[in-house]
Formats: sequence, structure tokens, C-alpha cells
Amino acid sequence: MGIPSADWLVRPIGPVDETEVSAVLAERFGVTGTVHDLGSQQDRNYRVRTGTGDYVLKIANPASDPAALRAQCAAVERLSDVMSGLRLPRAHAGVDGEMVQRLSAGGVDLVCRLLDYVPGEPIMDSRYLAPPVVARLGELAGRVVAGLADFAGVEQERPLLWDLRNALTVVETLAPHLPDQERAARVLGASRAAHTLLEPFADRLPVQVIHGDVTDNNVVCEPAPDGRRMPVGVIDFGDLGLGWTVAELAVTCASVLHHHGAGPASVLPAVHAFHTVRPLANEEVDALWPLVVLRTSVMVVSGQYDTLLDPGNSYASVALDREWAMFEAAVSVPAEVMTAQLRHALGRPSAQLLPVAEHTLLPGLPDDVASLDLSVSSEELHTGRWLAPDAETALARAALTAGHAAVRTRHGEFRLTRTTVDDPAPAATCALGVELHLAGPAEIRAPWAGTVTRHGDTVVTLHTGGLDLLLDGVDAEVQPGPVVSGQQLGTVAASEGVRVLGVQLFRPCATEGRPPRFAPPELAAGWLEVCPDPTRLFLAPDASDASDASPSAPDDEPLSARDAQQAYTEAELLERREHSFATVQEHYFETPPQIERGWRHHLVDTRGRGYLDMLNNVTILGHGHPGLGEAVHRQWQRLNTNSRFHYASVVELSERLTGLLPAGLDTVFLVNSGSEAVDLALRLAWAATGRQDVVAVEEAYHGWTYASDAVSTSIADNPNALASRPPWVHTVAAPNSYRGRHRGPQSRRYAPEAAARIRELAVQGRPLAAFVCEPYYGNAGGMALPDGYLRQVYEATRDVGGLCVADEVQVGYGRLGSHFWGFEQQGVVPDIVTVAKAMGNGHPLGAVITRREIADAYRTQGYFFSSAGGSPVSSVVGLTVLDALRDEDLQTNAREIGAHLKDRLLELAERHTLIGAVHGSGLYLGVEFVRDRESLEPATEETAAICDRLRELGVIVQPTSDRQCVLKIKPPLCLTRRSADVFADALDDVLTHGW
Repeated sequence: MGIPSADWLVRPIGPVDETEVSAVLAERFGVTGTVHDLGSQQDRNYRVRTGTGDYVLKIANPASDPAALRAQCAAVERLSDVMSGLRLPRAHAGVDGEMVQRLSAGGVDLVCRLLDYVPGEPIMDSRYLAPPVVARLGELAGRVVAGLADFAGVEQERPLLWDLRNALTVVETLAPHLPDQERAARVLGASRAAHTLLEPFADRLPVQVIHGDVTDNNVVCEPAPDGRRMPVGVIDFGDLGLGWTVAELAVTCASVLHHHGAGPASVLPAVHAFHTVRPLANEEVDALWPLVVLRTSVMVVSGQYDTLLDPGNSYASVALDREWAMFEAAVSVPAEVMTAQLRHALGRPSAQLLPVAEHTLLPGLPDDVASLDLSVSSEELHTGRWLAPDAETALARAALTAGHAAVRTRHGEFRLTRTTVDDPAPAATCALGVELHLAGPAEIRAPWAGTVTRHGDTVVTLHTGGLDLLLDGVDAEVQPGPVVSGQQLGTVAASEGVRVLGVQLFRPCATEGRPPRFAPPELAAGWLEVCPDPTRLFLAPDASDASDASPSAPDDEPLSARDAQQAYTEAELLERREHSFATVQEHYFETPPQIERGWRHHLVDTRGRGYLDMLNNVTILGHGHPGLGEAVHRQWQRLNTNSRFHYASVVELSERLTGLLPAGLDTVFLVNSGSEAVDLALRLAWAATGRQDVVAVEEAYHGWTYASDAVSTSIADNPNALASRPPWVHTVAAPNSYRGRHRGPQSRRYAPEAAARIRELAVQGRPLAAFVCEPYYGNAGGMALPDGYLRQVYEATRDVGGLCVADEVQVGYGRLGSHFWGFEQQGVVPDIVTVAKAMGNGHPLGAVITRREIADAYRTQGYFFSSAGGSPVSSVVGLTVLDALRDEDLQTNAREIGAHLKDRLLELAERHTLIGAVHGSGLYLGVEFVRDRESLEPATEETAAICDRLRELGVIVQPTSDRQCVLKIKPPLCLTRRSADVFADALDDVLTHGW
């Protein structure tokens, strides 16, 4: 792979005067127009605008071979023939019929070409690249190499700077010239390590003509409906030449790494997409990450060298920081780990079995070693116990105190105890080793022969032919050097009365010393292959308990398959859901995380990723509330039946509810859901008035039962909502003061118009039974009704003999902060109030509260009964929720934290034009996104994409409104100021750096 000297290094050319450029265009190509210097690292590129079209004049570096330039033109023509729809820079012949024209500038003989200007924008900045964009880059790279697979138009007679077959020589040649020799040494070391990994199979890698630079800078993009820039064309064939086919993908992957939030795992969509178009051989998969390291190394040294040769080249200077960022990301994980991760992602994990231990690591260890469950589903980590710094130690000590001689943790387990909250990056939760907690002294012996090294007082490594054993917590008795199998290494060290031994196996990596103890979920598969399970070194296979490490495969499977087993289980669960659970019951996100744990205002998935829950208005107290769990447990042990039996809790709950409402609302029905509550409220109105006609507000959702669905007018929930209403349902305009027919101060017109409609229906012989409305406009995104709206509409309803129904299912129970009930904000008293969601904190519980005479009127329809509504357990749930709301002062928290959060969101609106408005009060908020603040065009697709990006940053939020362009912000009322800031910061990050 060597090359003889540095005579192939390319010195950038100086600028060419635009007058000379114009003259060349007219003389050589017969083209006149305006020219603009586009910049370049080594060539000179000028955009040419004419009356008939735009072009790019490329003036090549003197080192460029005209034959190579002709080959580039031929390659573009070839791709144009085989890749329909791809935008490409096709060349135009000069007046003499030649594609390559000669010119002289500043006394230097040069050559140039006139190419089509390819419309679109490159991804020149370092904004975030979403997985679909990264996948498109990989797809384009795959299509390009597939299209050039048998292209034979290149004869490469001399080595090229960007040919990765020459990468190590390039780095070794240029690194000594760099001004920062500390960085140069890092790059040189990483390049040599990568070259070592590549060398064994370099000769077997397929070679063909490749573009060599399908990167973010060399694609052109068009904005997708969601605002993401999607690549639609490829430009700049200046690096066309022979090279390893997989190098095309490596170059593309490297270009992803400098983007905001990118890490090694960010390239996986590109690898998948490339592999789909042009399948990768096993050798190519193994070569890919070493080539990524080499590519980033070449970019660093060549960029630095270019600035030395041409200090005024701003194009090269600006790129230095992003080139270093690519290199840092590429070497942030050992290449061996990334190779294992890539193999796993492509379904090709290596089956590397452990050598058989000749001696037991801890010969005195009993067989009945207890296994700690530290997973997300652990029964020992409820009520936030997993957040305690000493959670693992405390559980181990409890097991030892209970009589176990030893307690072990589990390899490959995603530990809940390692989960972090309010963190934009996933925590390292996957255990790459195990810990043994011992009640008494224990000898440690070498399981096989090897060489011992010591690190500090209590850490020992046993090196054995490609597999190292790391022991942390050893009172070492052995001296560094060779040991035989079974030789005593020491005893388990005691510290503050505790004996803990960390045991970790690892395959040494060329660029890494001691491996980490835990890996982030996105790299767990790769790290688990490098760090296999050491459990069998001290525990016989038949001593493993059946519950061992739920995320792991059985012990007799290849160890690198552990993470694959977990991924398969998650994918299988989603597939099972689709087959057995009606798909009309949709799930959040296209590829949803599997959420199995909640605590307060946070959720945790099976891989230990913590999420800030800004969505869950059902769990008003927060997830896993200890008082609620204990109350339900006690009551369920005592009694659960139906409300026809006589017991205290149903009476107490009814009295508590009526005590929270204005006088007169004194009678309670208990049901299971908001849908049932609204349905019953309408039936009460029908029975009390002897009528059926109902007026509902447009763009509202009230439930899924026959009656509640009939008055649900949101087309987001039912696209045919307005057209499919039964004749007894009438609608009035949504009183949307932001984007409705009356905006701002004119929104006062909604109330008299609705009142007039109600009176008009009565004149037409259709007097109302009821008017139903959310007293705070939830489906629109937490928007206040215009002042006085309900007062005027309620007055009109009552004037025609109808009843007023306040649907408090979403807004009630203190969520507004300023008021416990939404109708209080309007200064009215309804005839019927419906409650659910928050009332049960996730337990199926709802209520209808009304006046006694209205409730008694229902007897004309028969009797009412709900099997579970008002059961002892449900009643205790309702009482406990009310107690907690009061005792924890959650309404005050909603007011104070909600005000702070709204201020933060309003400040974001001043800086980000996508935010059209911030709606709401307390912790009932909505951020509305618009593409234009004048037209208020809804940013529907952008909102969905923003939610996806926020999830990557650890925040769960979803769109709402009929236009699906409003972030629904209805978190548990225990939200803290810190978490509110985390959400605002995450949203700022997304709006600043992209989605």
C-alpha cells in the first residue's frame, strides 16, 4: 500500500480573476453570464448564471490529468443512464467539441470543464442529520457504486490522495508537518492501529471505480415535507478513481460524524441502506470501521496541510474543526467494537465461544449464589429506589443479610440502577462484567495460565492469548509475570466491611486499554462481543438460575448474540402487538421504545433509557406513586366488588367530589372512563329535558362511545367527523383565537355567534338538550376560550331549556394551576361535570357530577349500573389521588412550574420563527408550529419530526390539534423546574440544530 514520495501531494491553485473566467466561458464554451466563486479545497469552482440556465465552471488543479477529467464526465454520463431521477453534473462540450478545455491564468496552464449546475443545497453545515437523511446518503453511495460496478473508463497511473488504499502513507507523510504535533501523534497512532486491523484482508476487498466522495458536502438536497433536507443528487466527481468498493461507504459514514449529536452508531442507517442496494461481504463489514478511521485521519492531516500551503483558503480553514470532530467520533469507540456492532446490525454476529476454564476462579464459592435483578422490570427497585447511588450495594447487602453466602450481578443486563433521568444522552446501562458480593473471605485462582499485570492496589489483569481477565477488588498475593493455571492470585479484598469482586473478560483492542464497565444501549452488541460473559469462570452452568439476566440469551448461546436476543424480543413484541391487538389502537412513534417502568414524571424503556414524560396527562400524580400503589394493594387484599354493595369508600369519594364543586352539584355517578362519563352526561341531559339535540364545538374530542363519539368533531381522531354526525348533533365554530375565523380581539365574536346558533335551533323546532364543551380548549393544544365565552353560551343554552355540560376530563383537577376546574376560569357553573383521566392517575375511573333532579330524571330511562365504576378499589384510588393532590400541593406546582415553563417557551418563540404561538396555563400547554407567521400554514410534518428528535434526546411528547401541529404538553403535575428546563433546552436544541 506504500507510495514512493510526496510528489503526488496537490498544491491548491490561486484564485482566477472573474474577468478571465468570463473570457474563458465566452471563448471556449460560447457562454456569457455572471460568475460567482464557490470555493474549493484544491480546484476553483465558479457558478455561472445565464439567461438560459446555470452552470459550474470547474478549473482543475494543475496536477489534474485531463484524461481523468474526461473519465469523470464519462462516469456521470454512465450514472445518468442507469440512475433515473438522480441529479448529476453533466458536462457540456466546448465550441470545438471537447469536454476539457485549456486556459492560462497567472502564467499557469490549466484545464476546465463546464458542468450543469445541479439545483439543490448541500449539507454544508454541521446541523443534526436525522436517520432518514443518513439512510439516503448511504443509499446514494450504494447506488453510485452499483452504477459504476463495471465502469472501465479510469486508468489510474499514480497514487491519489483520497484513495484509502494509500491512507496510512498519506498520514505518515503529512503528520510531521502539522503545527499541532499532539494531535498529529493521535492521528498517526489511530491510523496505524486501523491499518493493522485492515491489513489481513485488504487484498481480498473488491476494487472498482468509485466516486470517492459521496458525502454531505457533495450531495444536493431538497426539503422534504417535514423540513428535513433529503439528498436528491450527487456532485463533484473530482475524486473518481479506482478504490475499494467499501471505501465509498466509509467516506459517506465519516461525513456523518461531525454533525450535531452524531456518534458512531449514527452511521447505522447509512450502512443498512448501502447494504440493501449493494450487499456487503463479510470482509467489507470488517474493513468498514478501520476505513472510517483512516478516512477521518486523512481529512485531518490533509486539511491542516492545505492551510499551510494556502493560508488564505477559507474553504479549507473552515473545515478544520469539523474534520477533527469526525476523527474524534471515529476513534471514540474501538474499531473492534464498531465492527462487532456493524455485524450485529446486519444480522451477522460472530459466534466466538469462550475457552474452557481449567480451574474455578473462586473454588470456595458455594453453588447457591443469589442473583440480583437490577433490570428495568426488577421487583426490588420500585418507588424510585433505583435512583439511589447505593441501590446496588443495598440490595446485595440485604441478600447477604438474608443468609446468602454470595450475591452476583448479571452480565449483559441493562441495569435500571444505571439509568439517568433528564439526560439528553442515553446512559451506559449494559453491564459488560459482573460483580460478586461475598459474606466472607474467598481465594481467587487463575482459571488458566497467563501473564499477570497489576494496576494499583486491588486491580489485576490476567492476559491469556487474546482474552484478558480483569479482576477488581483483589488483595493480590501474586507478583506481576507468568502464572500457571490454578495458581492463587490473591483473595477478595475487604473495604469498609464489604467484599466485592468485579470480574470482566475482554478481548484486547488495538486502540483501547481497560474496557468500560458499562456500555450505552446503541453500542451494547459490539461491546458484549468484545467483553463476553465471565459468569462460568466461577459458577457452574447448572447453578445459573432460570431468571438470569432477562435481556440476555441463554448461557450456551454465542455471547455476542445477547443484545440481538433483546432486540429480537422487542421487535417480536411489536409484531405480536400488531397481530393480536387491534391496529386501530395506535401506538406512539413508528418504532416505539418498550416502556416498562415509570417514576414520577419519567419513563424507562427495557434498555434503561430514561425519558422525560411531557405527555402523560393521565398520570397526574406521576408514575409509580407509592401512596397510590400501597392503597390499592391494601384495598385489593381486603375487598373489591361492585357498587351495589354498601361500603364506605364509594360514599367518601362521592362526598369529596361534590365538596370540590359549587353548591348544587351534589350527586355523583362513578364510571370507568371519560368516554363513559360524557356518554352518561348526554343521556342525563336527554332524560332531564326530554330532547336529544346537542350542540358541540368543532375540533373537539369527547370519547369513543356512541354518544361521546357523536359529539366529537375532531378530524384528527376521525377524518369524517363532521360529515358523519347524526342529525341530532349540531356544531358551532371552534373558538380558536389564534387561527380560527375570528382572531385576537375579534375572538369575542365567537360567543354571540354560538348563542345565536343555539337560539336559531330552538326557533327551528330543535331546542337543545345540552351544550357540551371543554371549558379550556384541549384538543387545539391547551388554548383558553375567549373571555366570557361560556357565560354567553351557557345563558343561551339555558334560555332554550338546555343543560350545560363541562367536559373536565383533560383540564380538571388543578392542571391549569390557577383553577382546580376549567369552568372556574370562565366564571360559570355547569349543570353537569364529567371527570376522568387524572381522577384515577391511570386507573380506569371517571365520574359525572350533577344536580339531584337531573340525576333522578335518569330513572325514566331505567337504572344505571357500572360493574367497576365506584368499586372499592376504584373509590380508594380516587380518594388517594385527591389526598395526594392536596398533600403534595400539586396545583400550586402546576401554577409555578407551568408559569416558568411557559416563560421559557415564549422566549424560544422570540428566537425560532417556527413557533407561532404558545398556548395554555399551568401544565396544560401547547406549542404551535407554523411555516409562516402570517399565513399560519401548519407545520404538521415538522411537528412529527420534532417529536421524533425530542424522543432521541430523552423527551416524550406528541402532536395534537386537527392540524397535528401543536406539541401537547400535559406532564404529570409533579414536574420539577429542572425537568421543565430540560424540556425547554431540548426543544431549543432541536429548533436550533435541526430535526
